[in-house]
Amino acid sequence: MTSNPIRLLLVDDDPLVRAGLSLMFGGADGIEIVGEAADGAEVPERVAELKPDVVLMDLRMPKVDGLTATERLRVREDAPQVVVLTTFHADEQVLRALRAGAAGFVLKDTPPAEIVTAVRRVAAGDPVLSPTVTRQLITRAAGPDTYTDRRSRAEARLAALADREREVAVAVGRGHSNAEIATRLYMSVATVKAHVSRILTKLDLNNRVQIALLAHDAGLLEPTEDEG
Repeated sequence: MTSNPIRLLLVDDDPLVRAGLSLMFGGADGIEIVGEAADGAEVPERVAELKPDVVLMDLRMPKVDGLTATERLRVREDAPQVVVLTTFHADEQVLRALRAGAAGFVLKDTPPAEIVTAVRRVAAGDPVLSPTVTRQLITRAAGPDTYTDRRSRAEARLAALADREREVAVAVGRGHSNAEIATRLYMSVATVKAHVSRILTKLDLNNRVQIALLAHDAGLLEPTEDEG
């Protein structure tokens, strides 16, 4: 039995970049490019028309940038997943896009196979952002004068979680898959998925990346002895 292909929308103001991405994904099994957009202003209409599963979104565009387009998309019902496409790995806009609900980011000079894998992972519900990169982004993009307030706000939000949900949130923040969390916390994968779903609902978050960011802000991702 074959599954439906991942429907992908490419958004970049550079026609050469779009052409390169089209060639790249054109040869990838299980991924179908359903359309392109040259600016964030075109994204809402294209998404409504084409119903993509994943949007590969450039950040810097002349009219409506990728950050604004991502924020507008993620408040829609049944919004597609968004992967940010950027030339910078520690850019404040990248961090803001992740907080707005993007499922991850890839650099424009990332090897083609890794970009294809990133789209597949996001379509499957896994973020393409490691906790190490998350920490690097936050350290570079957020000034030290905001750290205390950010931590206090994150701790207050996480207080809404039950103990088991909190353990799952920390495991998600450390980049573990559902199967790895199930093994570490002695529960079924289905139970892990249920916990993740409840965490997202309780904290009004869009995806696992935002859980990771919140856990990091609260200071919960420091290495532990049992992980050494």
